[in-house]
Amino acid sequence: MVMRMTVKIALAGNPNCGKTTLFNGLTGSNQFVGNWPGVTVEKKEGKLRGNHDVTVVDLPGIYSLSPYTLEEVVARNFLINESPDAIINIVDGTNIERNLYLSTQLIELGIPVIIAVNMMDLVNKNGDKISMEKLSAALGCEVVEISALKGTGIQQAADRAVAAAGKKVRPVVHKFDTEVEKAITSVSAMLKDVPEEQKRFFAVKLLEQDSRIREHMSSLPDVSREIGHLEEIFEDDTESIITNERYVYIASIIKDCVVKNKKRTVTTSDRIDKVVTNRWLALPIFALVMFLIYYVSVTTVGGFLTDWTNDVLFGEIIPPAVENLLESMGCADWLQGLILDGIVAGVGAVLGFVPQMLVLFIFLAFLESCGYMARVAFIMDRIFRKFGLSGKSFIPILIGTGCGVPGIMASRTIENDRDRKMTIMTTTFIPCGAKLPIIALIAGAFFNHSGAVAWGAWMIGIAAIVSSGIILKKTKMFAGDPAPFVMELPAYHMPAAGAVLRSMWERGWSFIKKAGTIILLSTIVLWFFMSFGWIEDSFSMLEADQLDSSILAKIGGAAAWIFTPLGWTQAGEGWKMAVAVVTGLIAKENVVATFGMLFGFAEVAEDGIEVWGSLAAVMTPVAAFGFLAFNLLCAPCFAAMGAIKREMNHIGWFWFAIGYQTLLAYVTAMCIYQLGTFFTGGGFGVGTVVAVLLVIGFLYLLFRPYQATDSLNMDGGRLAKAVK
Repeated sequence: MVMRMTVKIALAGNPNCGKTTLFNGLTGSNQFVGNWPGVTVEKKEGKLRGNHDVTVVDLPGIYSLSPYTLEEVVARNFLINESPDAIINIVDGTNIERNLYLSTQLIELGIPVIIAVNMMDLVNKNGDKISMEKLSAALGCEVVEISALKGTGIQQAADRAVAAAGKKVRPVVHKFDTEVEKAITSVSAMLKDVPEEQKRFFAVKLLEQDSRIREHMSSLPDVSREIGHLEEIFEDDTESIITNERYVYIASIIKDCVVKNKKRTVTTSDRIDKVVTNRWLALPIFALVMFLIYYVSVTTVGGFLTDWTNDVLFGEIIPPAVENLLESMGCADWLQGLILDGIVAGVGAVLGFVPQMLVLFIFLAFLESCGYMARVAFIMDRIFRKFGLSGKSFIPILIGTGCGVPGIMASRTIENDRDRKMTIMTTTFIPCGAKLPIIALIAGAFFNHSGAVAWGAWMIGIAAIVSSGIILKKTKMFAGDPAPFVMELPAYHMPAAGAVLRSMWERGWSFIKKAGTIILLSTIVLWFFMSFGWIEDSFSMLEADQLDSSILAKIGGAAAWIFTPLGWTQAGEGWKMAVAVVTGLIAKENVVATFGMLFGFAEVAEDGIEVWGSLAAVMTPVAAFGFLAFNLLCAPCFAAMGAIKREMNHIGWFWFAIGYQTLLAYVTAMCIYQLGTFFTGGGFGVGTVVAVLLVIGFLYLLFRPYQATDSLNMDGGRLAKAVK
């Protein structure tokens, strides 16, 4: 019997170096996505194309193996504890000097390393030259050139990694200053419980006074003498000393292995950046880009596809076909009602908006892949810091445009505890994919599918985030300077169609799965509450015209008074709005599913306008916009609430976050309705006075001066800069 050898290869590299593109190219559809054990950092692994005995693990994008962020902790723990058979280190050839900093650390781990120099097509286009042979000799490991985007060289890199797996690792060739090397040798000799090939790595980390390295060691030697000696000689802390030694060594490599084109002209990326990152034009351009995306997604292409899905697929095709099938089977009336009025109507109302979401997701995936969203993060950093928010907060917010749950999880990259908590509280203000159906519903029913409504909804989210940052930073709980951050500005490039489509499908499929599970279950429960009630003191199934006697109507009626100041109680249908809001806490898509059931989705499918007319009879356009704002800002779905609870890791902070979100949503919706009604010809009443007082109070909180903070309480961090 022949035993088949399984090989595990880790992909490691800086953010935006092309690692994910390489991973997709190597694994194709053989991918598995989850979370690393015990943390909320995404874990991706897959089987190598053509060789299912090889597992490829995509580590989080990191700058070093010093654990400043959770991603760096996860990556280092995996490399030390799991000991993969080989590492493919993806290096951005256009920024090779900075990328090699991580490479020198990976080589010290005692694991075979293959350096894959990516973006060589751009390097050649710029007229630069990189000698792979000299680079390989200088680093002491194999070096190959690839273009992950075009797929060239990636199979060679994988083959080299598979061939290197299990082989004896070459000795580390890079050397630091003589005194530093003496200290490393001295500390290495003290390490009795560390494998010989990893002694240099552990010795360096001990000299750097890495507080987390003790988690991987059974005993800690006393290295204070060596640390004191180095700090006395170099007059600096040992972490800075070794960092400097790495860059001195890297500089010598660059000098011998890389030839820069001295006649290189300004690149296309540089020309574009002069415009899109301009101090005055950057934000208007970004707002225009988002407006166009939402306009196409909701009003034109996305609107056409959604109308066809709602009117034809879930109007003229599926319901009649299901009804005929059930009648031919002699299905009971109650079961027929459950399937048609519950499942088909509820879930169909949500799935009808999938085309709009897919159009939106494909645009966002393109912007992320081409390099523009990295510029947006740079732009927003300059702006966010003025409002007391960290620029790092924009990354979770950006991810939250797809789904609030991974957006909340992404807050783990923020080292500052105050900034992280504030980001968790505000990330779900941005319209996620689940809120897009609500936006499309209000735009279609009240504003003739206007793209301005979608853009306005997005701007409400941004305004809520910025305002919350300003107001909360003036409280003792959140006072202090925001943490700085390092970010990459990769060169603009045309994304691979496969990568864009994969990103679109992953987000869209996540939404569809939710519709098939959570929303399906909630629509069944909702159908039961809607279809049964008390008639003449007897509990029974109701007729279509007896909805006001249902269990659902009783529950909604008991809560409807809360929303009276928001203008949702016209025509005696306020309980339907209350029910829609409550079911939205299960999943935001349920708001549309609830309307589909309460206003008779099966009937409207014939021509696609009845449900909008029924909804317009319940609310004015002003109240409808307030309803939209409330659902955008209030407490998110149960899944996102669970993520907030996990990330806050404190029940008090969890309830504070949920309470703040709900209160802000209520106040915003009330002010929109009361003041909007007054300015559009409505009367002046108590509600108007309350709204004016709330606006005055909001402005006071917004513009009152910051309290002085103790400089010792301000968190430090890496230098804030954008690196190209």
